[in-house]
Amino acid sequence: MLTNQKPIGSGFGAASTTSDVMSGIDLTGKTAIVTGGYSGLGLETVRAFQAGGANVIVPTRNKESAARALNALDNIEIEYMDLLDPASIDAFADKFMSSGRALHILVNSAGIMAVPELTLDDRGFEAHFATNHLGHFQLTSGLLPALRQANGARVVSVSARAHQLSRVVFDDIHFKQREYRPMLGYAQSKTANILFAAGLDAREKHNGIRAFSLHPGSIITNLGRNFTREQMQSFGVLDEQGHPVIDPEKQYKTVEQGAATQVWCATNPELVDLGGVYCENVEVAPLISLDGDNDTEDIQSTRLPGVMPYAVDPEEADRLWELSQRLVFGR
Repeated sequence: MLTNQKPIGSGFGAASTTSDVMSGIDLTGKTAIVTGGYSGLGLETVRAFQAGGANVIVPTRNKESAARALNALDNIEIEYMDLLDPASIDAFADKFMSSGRALHILVNSAGIMAVPELTLDDRGFEAHFATNHLGHFQLTSGLLPALRQANGARVVSVSARAHQLSRVVFDDIHFKQREYRPMLGYAQSKTANILFAAGLDAREKHNGIRAFSLHPGSIITNLGRNFTREQMQSFGVLDEQGHPVIDPEKQYKTVEQGAATQVWCATNPELVDLGGVYCENVEVAPLISLDGDNDTEDIQSTRLPGVMPYAVDPEEADRLWELSQRLVFGR
């Protein structure tokens, strides 16, 4: 088990914002890629990096929507990519690699959540796992030479406390034998995000690449579009009038507060010798001791602080890495 999965005294907290964590950080001359970078947490992450002087590339399925969302920002490049289309991922990575640039920051922020019905991609892979994990696994793999070239790169995977609902069920990842439940599909993919960061860090830290995963908090964004207003109210994220609840200590955050942890993971110099850890509230999270409940969709059960031990287990990370190599690359 990871012995470095414990708080470091970052000086920040649940209410810290991207502006707080970027204070004094200079990204001039740096290049960053942010998936999902034209809405929600991804958009705020792009704004923070751009304000720090970075050149930011946003891959997207909808270049027109991205252009509208990002039109007020300078030094932003928009390129086509679909996380469910392996050919488009390769094309994006190949185009970036052909530029000869080093890649200093990669934030894997795009994702889907609580897809109502079991959905499989063209390969027969469950949509949450394919989008949230395998697409980013393929993208990161394609960009590894550029990340190594940076001599001090960060890769950040946006996970969630929902990982507490399910480990990666290796015997039935695509729900062929078990009943599909929307939050279990999402939760499994969020555990995969954490294990991927641990596995990547273990393999690439000698090349100067450090990887992190995190829980941003509960933020009202387009990610929650599959929930009804009544469900959102039952979760506590909307009040009786339908307004977002803001209470950072309970993880109900603004977008600026929610994106702070991923921006901190990507930029803070205190993390230069630390990697493979799961973070929340702009801090390295503690390990928790709790049996995961794979039979509930009660999102309230994901309110406990910390990370499940199975999500940072090096053996589980290796198993996921080997499986991902087979599923994505056939090897």
